[in-house]
Amino acid sequence: MKRATLRDVALASGVHVSTVSRILRGDSERVRPDTIVRVRAHADALGYSADRWAASLRSGRTNLIGMLVPRITDIVLATVFEAFEEEAARNGYLVLVASTWDAADRRAAALARFVSQRVDGIVIGDSRLNDDEVEDFARSGPPVLLISRRTADLPFVTGDDYGGGAQAGHHIADVGAKSARVIAGPDYASTSRDRVAGFSDAFLGRGDGRHVEVLPAGFDLDSGRRAMERVIEAGVPDAVFVVNDFAAIGAMSTLHRAGIVPGRDIAVVGYNDIPISAQLPVPLSSVRADLSAMGRTAFQSMRSLIDTKTTESVFVETKLVVRESSSLSPAR
Repeated sequence: MKRATLRDVALASGVHVSTVSRILRGDSERVRPDTIVRVRAHADALGYSADRWAASLRSGRTNLIGMLVPRITDIVLATVFEAFEEEAARNGYLVLVASTWDAADRRAAALARFVSQRVDGIVIGDSRLNDDEVEDFARSGPPVLLISRRTADLPFVTGDDYGGGAQAGHHIADVGAKSARVIAGPDYASTSRDRVAGFSDAFLGRGDGRHVEVLPAGFDLDSGRRAMERVIEAGVPDAVFVVNDFAAIGAMSTLHRAGIVPGRDIAVVGYNDIPISAQLPVPLSSVRADLSAMGRTAFQSMRSLIDTKTTESVFVETKLVVRESSSLSPAR
């Protein structure tokens, strides 16, 4: 059976072949909505599918985007990826994703695979605060956009981590806490650094002899459990801010085993507001970033980099969601 061509779709829909090409590759600016619907309907009816490699020879583009994440099982970056991929598909792009587990060799191998696939751009979600490898790659490879984390002066789309940490710090002060511990993530991640800095500045800025100590940890359940064990050994503070919800859930499990009740004996605030946070036996207060908006915005920024070589960095707004785990009385 003969493969349907752009010309076949154009003849069936009564639209010039160049317009059909633009619509089917996702470039539908200045095209009437009814024309878009008609062209796509005829393309589906004819069984048209783009020959990506032939098109790339003509245009110099593949409409492929590579994305690196520390691990795709992380619900935060998985949610970001889903929104990014949906927006990409709507615009005629295919997204290739690879998990690096924050390992330099895995990242290097994944970047090499993306380059061999001639991707039009690469989104990097595992950058470090001082990341010579990413900076070097960005100078010589395809367009690079950072997501979730930042480094150097490369363009990024992240949550407002400093602002989110500050909201948590003000809240902990408002509920009457004088001493606080921060269970931080890896020091190389801007997400951790910024959240810790925002919390500390806001909490200590309220005066009245407040005190903060920071414990380095990870973003996972076990890290949160172990860090909270160290907190308890040193003496239970009024409040704990944990820079990732998974670590916060681990920390709360340690509190439960020790007979310490969040919201009554200690205030606990997490970060990211993953869906399970509201369903815990003691619902977890958490700072929420619009992860889907982050994904959609990141695609538009990546598209701008591909088309114009420039884009603006974006901080996505954050909002503290207060629940039972941090509901200490100000009188305390």
